[in-house]
Amino acid sequence: MTAVLLDTGCIVALLDRSERHHARCADVLEDLDGSLVTCEAVIAEACYLLRAVPRAPDAVMDNVARGVFRIPFRLSDAAPGVRALMTRYRRVPMDLADACLVHLADQLGTGRILTLDDDFDVYRWRRNRPFERLVERVR
Repeated sequence: MTAVLLDTGCIVALLDRSERHHARCADVLEDLDGSLVTCEAVIAEACYLLRAVPRAPDAVMDNVARGVFRIPFRLSDAAPGVRALMTRYRRVPMDLADACLVHLADQLGTGRILTLDDDFDVYRWRRNRPFERLVERVR
């Protein structure tokens, strides 16, 4: 079972039924065959963005506590690599959460990602590998 990286936008869409991408993200998650892997920066962003949705931040934390959202990442260990990514993509620009996810892709050997962020069309893992965005784009 291959790990699947999980970005903030998909967590928000999954837990906020009024979010326009909710159904697409839920459909993809239903058919997923991998463990969901993320980082603390994504969890922090999701909790902040969901703060007005009743019980949603609690649901995020419950998923972390139950191991549904796995966090095999320590920023203190990864800081040099994360900083290098943020420097490399400064024109995009790359935020901390995205840099941590790209770093995780490098470490786990996977570019499969649940994201709504078009920047992952620009980012590369292991220097030149494109990400496989699992949520179809609808314009």
